[in-house]
Amino acid sequence: MKVELRRAFTLLIGAAIACASVVVRAEDNLAVAEQYKDRIISPDKLKPLPPDDLDDINLSGLPRHFLAEIMLNTTDRDASTSHDYGLALSGNWETPSHGSFSFDATTFKSTNNNIQGREDSNGGTATLWQRNLHLQNGWRANNGLGVLNSPLPLMLRDQYRFFLPSASLLGGSTEWVGSQNGLQLQAAAGQAGLLNGRRVAGFDAGDGQLFTVGGQRLFSSGWSGALSVLQATDSDPASILIGPKDASSAMAAAAWQGRRSRVQLNTLSSDEGLGIWADAQTRNGRYIRNYGFFHLDPALAWGGLPVNSDASGGYFRLGYNHARWLWNAGIDHIESISGNSFEGQYASAFARYQASSSFGYGASLAIREGQDNRAQSTQWFADKRNFLGQTRVQLDQSSDDQGSRSWQAGVDQALPLRQGKRLSVSGYIRTDDIGVDVARTTSLAAYGGVDLSDNVALNGSVRISNGSGPGALRAIDTNMTLDWRFLPAWSLMASIYQIEGKQQSSFNLNPLSPIDTFVPIPEDRSILLTLRYHYLAGRPLPVLGGGPSSAAGGISGSVFLDENGNGVREAAEGAASNVTVVLDGRYSVRTDSLGNFEFSRVAVGAHQLQVISDNLPLPWFFDEEGSQRVVQVVVRERTRVDIGALRGR
Repeated sequence: MKVELRRAFTLLIGAAIACASVVVRAEDNLAVAEQYKDRIISPDKLKPLPPDDLDDINLSGLPRHFLAEIMLNTTDRDASTSHDYGLALSGNWETPSHGSFSFDATTFKSTNNNIQGREDSNGGTATLWQRNLHLQNGWRANNGLGVLNSPLPLMLRDQYRFFLPSASLLGGSTEWVGSQNGLQLQAAAGQAGLLNGRRVAGFDAGDGQLFTVGGQRLFSSGWSGALSVLQATDSDPASILIGPKDASSAMAAAAWQGRRSRVQLNTLSSDEGLGIWADAQTRNGRYIRNYGFFHLDPALAWGGLPVNSDASGGYFRLGYNHARWLWNAGIDHIESISGNSFEGQYASAFARYQASSSFGYGASLAIREGQDNRAQSTQWFADKRNFLGQTRVQLDQSSDDQGSRSWQAGVDQALPLRQGKRLSVSGYIRTDDIGVDVARTTSLAAYGGVDLSDNVALNGSVRISNGSGPGALRAIDTNMTLDWRFLPAWSLMASIYQIEGKQQSSFNLNPLSPIDTFVPIPEDRSILLTLRYHYLAGRPLPVLGGGPSSAAGGISGSVFLDENGNGVREAAEGAASNVTVVLDGRYSVRTDSLGNFEFSRVAVGAHQLQVISDNLPLPWFFDEEGSQRVVQVVVRERTRVDIGALRGR
């Protein structure tokens, strides 16, 4: 009895507590409800959004753009003053079926006034490109005319260890790419030269001529090959070309590509040298291995242009990439064929660990072991994202057997500012001990900017250097740029650059002068004004069954009531209007009052048409064979298809 009373009493107390809790919660909710006020801002009180750049773009038609820049530059350097006047034009427009056309043109005039008098120069460049012209049988053509760079097949250009230089020329270039077997054919010819100019690019033509042909192809079982020949002829001994007056070179490569491995053998032959090297790569999970060997004769060249030469040896690289860990290491063994260049080993290693989403650290090591000298360098760094923004600290050290010692400690800080404002600061301390004297340098720098309005932005940087010891520099260099877009397509940019300071003199022989004698360095000041007009319009037309730049043709036809069942639409036979025609099961159109339909831009190749008999009048119907057609689309051609409905008997 007592136990039952005790249980009842306990239940009663629990119920009372529960009821009280419910009441308290209800009162709290009621109080909150009474305190709540609607804080929705009225639309008329909202600050208007800044204009979107896309609002000024005309999206009608195909993509096209035109850019014009007028540049005025004045530079004062010591006792000389130079003026540059330049004009740069560029544009691009796409066509519905003939690829895209683009052009680039520059012209400039420069004057330089110094103690020797006035020097005038002028120049410019012009280049016209036609790209992505689709032809029959899957071919695609790219052609250029004007100031160009000598082309190379992709296999020869995309090298891991050694690279071939590209020569500038005034002439023409063509490239043909086939969809079958990865075929790529290239050719170029023209007058050799060099690019020049300060603010605006120009071209200085020489007396030499350049001719080049090349190509590559993918063979069966993952094998591919490439070949390129470059012929340089030069009638002027003091030419811009380096090497013989008439130089010819040829490079060939063969490669095998597997699921996880790739090997490529390269040979380069020139008039006075031969080069052979091989590169291999294997992937095993997160590990990547690169290794190879090389033998490059001392006089090796590429059509009169210098390349890596006078070396033989091999290399090995091992890399690992994970979500947190990233590291790689490698070693090179190099021997001089002539005995006049570097011999020894070079080893390097790098590692980075991302400890968390906001903190990472790492280090690198490099060691060079030569015949008479051993040198090494290390780098230690850490990155941290915190309430101050992004912080990076870094320590660099280097030394060699000759007694040289250097170290540098630096800090970079990117501050977290509101949108429209940007600021990052950095500083470092550096010491160079060359065994006789010690040079010390302290540097502070800042880079930032502010959007003064939606159309005006100010950006700039400043660096202060203070040093002591041999060749020490004490200077301030400043760079400021104001960018003003005063109309949707028009903008004006003004930039000023200035450096001034003092440098310790190495030629002070007066014993009565202070040891640290600093003399003013030539003041350098440059002002640049750029007026820019940029017109941008259009958007790519879709290609059904392909990308925006795919080769395309068209499909058109009609759906009709085939009275006599011969499959040919005759004048007396009626149209099947408002009938759905589906392309590749994805794209659909309806026939018009005459039964006609059209798919204007369809990717080249085989496509399937299907007619849905939803709106056919009785007793007309489509059999399975008649309602589905396979249509072959040819580039820049319109394929006609007439589909007849049958009468039920």
